[in-house]
Amino acid sequence: MQDVPFYVSLTFILTTMLTLFLFIRATNSPKVVVFGLILWLSLQTYLANSGFYLEVSTEPFRFLLAAPPALMLILGVFISKKGRTWINTLSLKTLTLLHIVRIPVEIVLYWFFLSKMLPELMTFSGRNFDILAGITAPIIYYLVFWRKTVGKKGLLIWNIVCLGLLLSIIFNAILSVPIPIQQFAFNQPNVAILHFPLVWLPTFVVPVVLFSHFVAIYRLSFPRNS
Repeated sequence: MQDVPFYVSLTFILTTMLTLFLFIRATNSPKVVVFGLILWLSLQTYLANSGFYLEVSTEPFRFLLAAPPALMLILGVFISKKGRTWINTLSLKTLTLLHIVRIPVEIVLYWFFLSKMLPELMTFSGRNFDILAGITAPIIYYLVFWRKTVGKKGLLIWNIVCLGLLLSIIFNAILSVPIPIQQFAFNQPNVAILHFPLVWLPTFVVPVVLFSHFVAIYRLSFPRNS
């Protein structure tokens, strides 16, 4: 992306690597899973750099090869008995701390807006308040797991509220992509996610953040299963 400063791409690459690191720590992922995640990120890098996602007029939409596979995998984990058993072994502490990545993500989105590659409504100066989840994540982490002044109910409420913030920006982001279902931002659409490195946002970072919320809400709502 020639019009985007190098530090913008570098910041997001480092943010994705931090997300990967924290996810591996939280899940204690075996080497085969780590290899699979790296392979997935590499595949998305290749597809984005080859211009595969830039063809937005064909049906089915090529972007269906981006986020949906990860979302289907998440669904499969939750409907599988073995998957739910695995979920109960994950570290809620690390999954809570993982949400700090939403701070640099939101900063990067604002930089992409300034580069005219996505609409203002996707930033904290528009309709996107997801940065609040990132800002409050270390506070909740400290109060719940270190000071223990906030209980599981408070952590559950925080996860539900922050999940709502995330779903809101996902909705706005999808409807801002220049595909036939586009409803917003026709003057400055969301084209950044069709390029590397921001293609990693819908294909990896967002699914991991979603999964972290789903795990926390499941574990805190059904403690007997934990």
